[in-house]
Amino acid sequence: MSMAQRERQALVQAMVAAGPDASTLCGEWTVRDLAAHLVVRERRPDAAPGIMLKPFEPYLEKVQRKVAQRPFPDLLQTVRTGPPFYLRPVDALMNLTEMFVHHEDVRRAEPGWEPRVLSAADENRLWKVLTGLSRMAYRKSPVTVALATPDGRHAVAHKGGDRTVVLAGPPSELLLHAFGRNEVRLEATGDPEDVQTVYALDRSV
Repeated sequence: MSMAQRERQALVQAMVAAGPDASTLCGEWTVRDLAAHLVVRERRPDAAPGIMLKPFEPYLEKVQRKVAQRPFPDLLQTVRTGPPFYLRPVDALMNLTEMFVHHEDVRRAEPGWEPRVLSAADENRLWKVLTGLSRMAYRKSPVTVALATPDGRHAVAHKGGDRTVVLAGPPSELLLHAFGRNEVRLEATGDPEDVQTVYALDRSV
């Protein structure tokens, strides 16, 4: 079973435990809203372009509101089942970050959350994704942003000038930060004002 598949199943379990009306880290979305988003993303190719393209957002929101009205167990079963057959060959690639990040969006919306301890193989998978994605995530930074992991890996996410902020932590925590989440456990070094600037960046990708 791929990491994407494992994270999908764990995400559904977390959604069941939290309940449909629980908050998530996705803005004002509840768990129900997040489940509807995942269903639309994989099952409604007519509406999914609105996730990335603003002109199509109104139609996406209309479809997503309708999907969210389905019985909650129904929504979760559709998420659990995975993508349609024609997307399954690319599931491991297409859904790795989607399932991992949204799993944490549900987990970390709960008080008292703690980071999970992932295997070295899973952290390595996330590092490979992070090194490419981080260039987009930190593109608006006025200072250089570098990434470091406890096992000695380093990467420059963005070259923004002579001053540098180094974000240090496991790839899983670095990836969540790159995806715009602030509920992470990282160490940041650099000028304090620069660190605050990096933490306040719009890191949408």
